[in-house]
Amino acid sequence: MLHGWFLWFILLWICFLAGSFGIGGYFMFRKFLKKLPKQDGKSVMDWEEYYVNESLPLWHDEEKALLNELVSPVPELFRDVAKHKIAGKIGELALKEKVPKITQDLVIKGYIQATPKRDHKFLRKRLREKRIDEAPYEHLF
Repeated sequence: MLHGWFLWFILLWICFLAGSFGIGGYFMFRKFLKKLPKQDGKSVMDWEEYYVNESLPLWHDEEKALLNELVSPVPELFRDVAKHKIAGKIGELALKEKVPKITQDLVIKGYIQATPKRDHKFLRKRLREKRIDEAPYEHLF
């Protein structure tokens, strides 16, 4: 029989492992669902990659800097994934509107559409700091 502190250590270790496996499994399952092909034969991630690659020549340094600034509050571990997802949405908007280059307006619209509502508070704050009118984007928030 286990007694005392060792019993508690083993129980805590089991809980920690079960929790870690659960969290990891949740995120792996979400990634798996994004990789499943839809009716058109491409997955969400395939379309994201397509839009990023097709819109790559349309990006300029100012817009890349703005995107980097907007994803700065995202933890560094997830920043590249978040940036890729947002860039995919911006690329999708750019290709649908057939614009000659990515603009600040498209970056803001794509950011709003690609991120959850909880991240919009940071965007509003950043727009005020840069003295950019947020009224044209109000319907997207």
